[in-house]
Amino acid sequence: MISAEKFRVRVTAEHQGLRLDQFLAATVPDLSRRKARVLLDIGGVYVDRARVKVASRVVKEGQLVEVVLGGAFDRATKKTGTVARSKDAAKLPLHTVLFEDEHICVVYKPAGLLTAPTPESDRGNLSDVLSRERNLRMFVVHRIDLDTSGILVFAKTEDVNRELGETFRKHAIERQYLAVVDGQWPDDLLRIEEDVGGKSAVSHFEVDKRIGERVTVLRVTLETGRTHQIRLHAAGAGLPVLGDKQHGKVSDLAPPRMALHARKLAFAHPSTGEAVSFESQLPEDLSGWLSSLEERLA
Repeated sequence: MISAEKFRVRVTAEHQGLRLDQFLAATVPDLSRRKARVLLDIGGVYVDRARVKVASRVVKEGQLVEVVLGGAFDRATKKTGTVARSKDAAKLPLHTVLFEDEHICVVYKPAGLLTAPTPESDRGNLSDVLSRERNLRMFVVHRIDLDTSGILVFAKTEDVNRELGETFRKHAIERQYLAVVDGQWPDDLLRIEEDVGGKSAVSHFEVDKRIGERVTVLRVTLETGRTHQIRLHAAGAGLPVLGDKQHGKVSDLAPPRMALHARKLAFAHPSTGEAVSFESQLPEDLSGWLSSLEERLA
């Protein structure tokens, strides 16, 4: 994953009255007017904190222009308009709808697909794809990382979004992950309670499988759901999730991507109150890699 570069430029008298694409080309390193228009089209430019996509917008002295350049721009077709953005969408990994009614949509998200808009782009994410498919705003209830696969639920109305948000806030939901860590996880390390981002975070661990002396497959149940919680708790225990480039380390075990998968999601349906549960098996990229490790490390 390419880290995003951020630029903040205040419009001076020298640039007063320029078109926004002209201003960006004049002030952002290595950004031509053509590239600036693409960046505007995907949503990576803000003027006075508001996202702007109009290249012909005239800038005024004193305005603050912010630019976010990263993976979305690198992946984008270097043209503007509906056809170009449709080409971008066609290159996205395919999701699978597991359940849908008038209230919720439960989806399998593959690795390599963002859950929701980012500061760099409001396109090319699962929320945007689902919304465009249905011509309906889909509300992001929770997220999983770009390089993590697994199950997500989206709300289809504001009321359902609020209710599911409250369900998550009260932790009245079951979320189980499969995580493959580097090393021998202790059988007696069943619970980690360690703050994440200054907030209480609790994870429960159960050994699912051991592969030789090098690898442990864990079932991890979240009691709370903080950003990168499993990754941070595993790394803090000295047994990082394999493929976690941010909190882990490079490994000769060569995982195809971060070895983390959100396999189960269970909650009370926000309309009926009925208990619903959804599961997703480990996808082929990780299951095939684990099979090769079993042959190699057995």
